[in-house]
Amino acid sequence: MKHREEENQIVQILDDHSDRHERSKKTKHHICCSLEQRTLRPRLVSSWRTLALKSISSDSPFVTVQQTVLFPDQALIFLKYPQASPPFTKDDIDCVYFSPNSSHPHPNLQPDSIDWEDPDVQIVRCPLQPSGVTASIGIKSNGHLLPIGPTYRWDSLAYEALIDWDNTTIVFVKGLNLPPKIVVDPSRFECMYGLDFTTSKLLLQAEVISIGQEIVRCKTPLSILSGSRNVNSSVKVSVRGVGKPILSSVARPDHRLDPNPPSQKKHQMCVCTMLRNQAQFLREWVVYHARMGIQRWFIYDNNSDDDTSSLIKSLDDENFNITRHVWPWIKTQEAGFAHCALQARDSCEWVGFIDVDEFLHFPSGLSMHDVVGNVTSNVAELRVNCHSFGPSGLKRVPAKGVTQGYTCRMAAAERHKSIVRPEALNSTLINSVHHFQLASGFEVVSVKGNVLVINHYKYQVWEVFKEKFYRRVAAYVVDWQEEKNLGSMDRTPGLGTKPLEPPDWSTRFCEVVDTGLKDRVAEMFTDPKTQRLPWQKQEKFWLIGTR
Repeated sequence: MKHREEENQIVQILDDHSDRHERSKKTKHHICCSLEQRTLRPRLVSSWRTLALKSISSDSPFVTVQQTVLFPDQALIFLKYPQASPPFTKDDIDCVYFSPNSSHPHPNLQPDSIDWEDPDVQIVRCPLQPSGVTASIGIKSNGHLLPIGPTYRWDSLAYEALIDWDNTTIVFVKGLNLPPKIVVDPSRFECMYGLDFTTSKLLLQAEVISIGQEIVRCKTPLSILSGSRNVNSSVKVSVRGVGKPILSSVARPDHRLDPNPPSQKKHQMCVCTMLRNQAQFLREWVVYHARMGIQRWFIYDNNSDDDTSSLIKSLDDENFNITRHVWPWIKTQEAGFAHCALQARDSCEWVGFIDVDEFLHFPSGLSMHDVVGNVTSNVAELRVNCHSFGPSGLKRVPAKGVTQGYTCRMAAAERHKSIVRPEALNSTLINSVHHFQLASGFEVVSVKGNVLVINHYKYQVWEVFKEKFYRRVAAYVVDWQEEKNLGSMDRTPGLGTKPLEPPDWSTRFCEVVDTGLKDRVAEMFTDPKTQRLPWQKQEKFWLIGTR
């Protein structure tokens, strides 16, 4: 009872803090606007502007830097917007940098890109500067600076959180450095809830129910469960080893999964993937799999700066049931897939975890419905063999798509990928990228190769393949440029650690000519009039007249 009273007191304090914070923002905005009217040189960056902000116009609501997260090549600055506030565009703002103990900024740089995490949180990706330099946002229209927010490192951070069906909080954490595929003794850790982990005030301690890899399941305090979304959007959750410091956090438990999911799921088959800069291949992947029986796509976008966002919107407008989830956290593919499994659980009977260069192929002419529709209820995972295809003699990206261009592969299957029932996963959500641990009582079945295989277009033409050196996303797989685990299956045989094209690259990884999927795609998708496939770029022909 005493503990419950303490929680209620903390929630009341949090409510009061939230109200004061809103009033403070309005007061600061009023002061800022008054000061600006007295400023003779609106482009001058003066000392008071590091403490106050005016938005693009004097009527704009107050915008704050919620936090900054430093990545190896970028600083991600999260801007918090009041409701109905007009957002900045990339052309409205600059990335501004300061050295320690200096109020004079370095030269401004344009943001690499702008994105949205939530309707009221904007992510500005700024080029990373030398160590020790802090970053903020400058507003071009009036020369003002946003106050520098709290800054964290990406590799020691609680970065996402949500409240599950059973009212536990699932926290995704970097920096615990736990071994892969192993459940750790939860009594060695504690979950912490609060506004500010740098002080011992206003902190709630909670039990860790399970912990493994980068996923922690916490017993959520009743005060958090009963708190308003306004309160929970201010509260953060983190983890610490018993007797050790609390990890920094940007994870807020303000998203709650429906505790009463529908009894009938909308979709029989869904797909989760994590990608970066795959726009040129995404349409072929989605259009093909829609015909094969995929009904829903969850795209976790890991900092793309190509046309991925606009392409997904275009596909959605064309009635493909596809959503883009901004997932800026690098080397977190296992955690991202666990997060996706939770998101898909309410609406999907089955979920496949495959990459955009992997295509489900049904050699006997079946569909996804034929495969999963005949599985008994005690089976919760289907394992599908993967065949790795090579460049197939090509030196340029095939114009008709990967399924038409790459037709030569390795003879033996390299590994398998999984299609799972998301509600049958072990509650720890431990996985090794494409393989989850199941709850007790469920079984695994390996699918025969004449029924279903995965064509993995792994070794494409060099201009595509070399990007793999820069976008490894799995937490437990060493980056290819590091001199570690050189014999790992996750590396390309004989390639080394530098993105230098071998002279014979176009003819490598070719042991078996396999045109099975190429032939089926050509038969199913080729337009009889134009002889084009639906994902081919439309060529423009201009009639040039002569006098």
